[in-house]
Amino acid sequence: MFVFAQQPSLANQFIAELRDVSIQQDRLRFRRNLERLGELMAYEISKKLPYQTIDVQTPLGISNTQVLRQQPVIATILRAGLPFHQGFANYFDQAENAFAGAYRGASSSENEEFEIAMDYIVSPDLSGKALILCDPMLATGRSLEKVYHALLRYGIPSQTHIAAIIASPEGVRHVQQQLPQCHLWLGAIDDHLNEHFYIVPGLGDSGDLAFGQKV
Repeated sequence: MFVFAQQPSLANQFIAELRDVSIQQDRLRFRRNLERLGELMAYEISKKLPYQTIDVQTPLGISNTQVLRQQPVIATILRAGLPFHQGFANYFDQAENAFAGAYRGASSSENEEFEIAMDYIVSPDLSGKALILCDPMLATGRSLEKVYHALLRYGIPSQTHIAAIIASPEGVRHVQQQLPQCHLWLGAIDDHLNEHFYIVPGLGDSGDLAFGQKV
């Protein structure tokens, strides 16, 4: 598991700005910080992907360099994941992409637990490819788990990386227990989930902050 907050990194500046209630009012800056963090995580994840050596003709000779053997597939959950996903797409600029519409559904008045509703998913063939599943917030981990299993109908990836900016300890444990084959990449791990399953201290609703409140 890789966590930016556990080491000196410019990523922590971007995470601090995402959390700051005054800076959050600038919607464009909020989206751009999500995108920047996607770029930084894409760079870190790229170190774990398979490479091959090719010859490149320069004006003065031949240069040997390592390039990706195969582009990954980048998947995200609508709508909050879009700016984060764009950061990954900026670096993996030839990658294929997958999208899922998953959200909190009906909850129980007795224990306030909620169902994960998913009404849309589209993906290329995943067989033998590296899959990067990115979503800004890892709260309970159940939406990521549901999307991951839904994506498997499109093929079995050679490796899967799950990337999130803010995670709860509960969500991290859930993913590690239910999806032990996936590699976790996180910006920060916060204190806990509250009674409504929101991350504390967190940053609020990432989708609303990026795109405006929904009705």
